[in-house]
Amino acid sequence: MLDIVVIGSGPAGLTAAIYARRAGKKVLIIEKESFGGQMTHSPKIENYPGLSALSGNELAEKMMEQALGFGAEIELDEIISIRNSLKSKSIVSESAEYFCKAIIIAAGSKHRTLELPREEEFVGNGISYCALCDGAFYKGKKIAVIGGGNTALQEAVLLSDVAEKVTIVQNLNELTGERTMIEIVENKPNIEILTDTIVTGLNGRNQLDSIQLENSEHGDRRDFPVDGIFVAIGQKPDNEAFRELCELDERGFIIAGEDCTTKTPGVFAAGDCRTKGIRQVATAVGDGAIAALAACRYIDRLNG
Repeated sequence: MLDIVVIGSGPAGLTAAIYARRAGKKVLIIEKESFGGQMTHSPKIENYPGLSALSGNELAEKMMEQALGFGAEIELDEIISIRNSLKSKSIVSESAEYFCKAIIIAAGSKHRTLELPREEEFVGNGISYCALCDGAFYKGKKIAVIGGGNTALQEAVLLSDVAEKVTIVQNLNELTGERTMIEIVENKPNIEILTDTIVTGLNGRNQLDSIQLENSEHGDRRDFPVDGIFVAIGQKPDNEAFRELCELDERGFIIAGEDCTTKTPGVFAAGDCRTKGIRQVATAVGDGAIAALAACRYIDRLNG
């Protein structure tokens, strides 16, 4: 019988494991893909407090070493289902069944991609998914933001303060963000808006240098030079395995507030998999600490 199973090894999950082990709990981390989560895709992180600059992989390795150093165990496995009872929870995976008293779901989410050839190759070499993370690298350059919702518009406004020119590429015939955000974008002199336009290709040798655009109304195609693009077409969580334990919103995120509690006692949600306004490494770390301490309190009450 474990005390806590942490599902996911991104910054939220690893922080939760560190805090729970320091509280003396027996902790297992289960990760289905790669250790470190989405931060491993960032070639350079400059906004994490106390560390001036390092890659996402380096930060992930440091967090992993710390969690393992405190005695957390880790398994590479995929969750199939979870059964809940008053005193314990059973987690069925592809290779085993785990029993624990509390669960911290820190499964993260993934940026929706363009699903184009070479996209993965250009990530960190001209393709980014977070203006707050990577915008400073494009000072004085020409970039494109793919998407037309609130997130894309916010990214474009943020990037317009550093880039020479920002082009919003929207596949619909109008922007779909809030009216206020649309007005802000339209009043920015260095932001251009292309509607009815889709990205059909990515060009460059080792670095992205242009994208292929197609007008969905007329079928016109052209090569559009850019120094980089920011893809802002939403995020996709992978929370289906937790649907019976947690309430999900219309986009599939676990409904949990700043206290990281879910509708099921003893089940907590931390990081990008839960409903929240800001998804950054620093906020994920905060969630991990909150969820771990809440889980420890829950177990202490359970033990009487």
